[in-house]
Amino acid sequence: MKKYLFTLLAGFIAVNSYAQAILSGDRAQGEKLIEAYFSPMAESFGGGLNNGWYNTAKPHSLGGFDFTLTVNTVFIPKSEKTFDIQDAGGQIFTSNTNNASTIIGSNDETDMAYSFIDNNGTQDTIDFKIPGGFDIPIVPLPIIQAGVGLIKNTAIDIRFIPKINIGKKEDDQSVKVNLFGVGLKHDLLQWIPGIGDAIPMSLSLQGGYTSLNAEMEIKGQNVSLSTKATTINLVASRKIVMITGYAGLGYNLSRTSFSTDTNFDLGGVEFEDKINVDFESNNDLRANLGLRLNMTIVTIHADYTFAKYPTATLGLGVSLR
Repeated sequence: MKKYLFTLLAGFIAVNSYAQAILSGDRAQGEKLIEAYFSPMAESFGGGLNNGWYNTAKPHSLGGFDFTLTVNTVFIPKSEKTFDIQDAGGQIFTSNTNNASTIIGSNDETDMAYSFIDNNGTQDTIDFKIPGGFDIPIVPLPIIQAGVGLIKNTAIDIRFIPKINIGKKEDDQSVKVNLFGVGLKHDLLQWIPGIGDAIPMSLSLQGGYTSLNAEMEIKGQNVSLSTKATTINLVASRKIVMITGYAGLGYNLSRTSFSTDTNFDLGGVEFEDKINVDFESNNDLRANLGLRLNMTIVTIHADYTFAKYPTATLGLGVSLR
């Protein structure tokens, strides 16, 4: 995942011997162009981070625990592979074509023009290119997670990757990535005396929060990307012998912040001041179905989530009630 982030962002940044500075009055439109290009990647990360939290509705008993490795594979909708140039660039950043590739779209570059008024009050135009994307159909996100049972049929889950530094220092390229998440699952049927114990299934309320942060130095430029993903779900499950079937219905929320240092070069046009862009929040409903195979303390599970960014999850774990 860390190298994947690095590769995606490296393709966007270009350093030229000369770049036209974007005027302060045009800065907001330039940031909107950056958001249009990057946001599908950020939303796919958010979708992936909101998955893999559960493979049963039944929380651990007090002291029970699990350790699980999941891979959440996000499928990219065709509609997110391009963006509307006029909507993103307005009358300032224009092109002879209507659409351009996002960072997850085709690898075709798009010829653009930046129109501005120079210091002499004369209308001027400079040509630049929006790079193509990486033409990827899926985004895989591996996650390591551990959970432990608490009191009152409640379990807590923790996701954590310490800050890891990778990259090639001699090429003036490096990336530091860390991930942290916490989730809770609470049994609801325990609060229905008599009836709750008689229902042959488990029903829980589950919520999770994950933060993914990446700090990159690429071709001499510093870039930071931070995605915060939150989900809340109503989860039901039923175990029959070694098989547990589970289903969830819930809500996803993800937010991404993008920032750079000064003199960020966008293929021939340059932001003289630091960029700090909060991408528009991605909010959508989700539903998923899955199966878990229980072999003594070893579990294997798979599920599929129906959402704006559909996601398939496959996991292997050790679980002890």
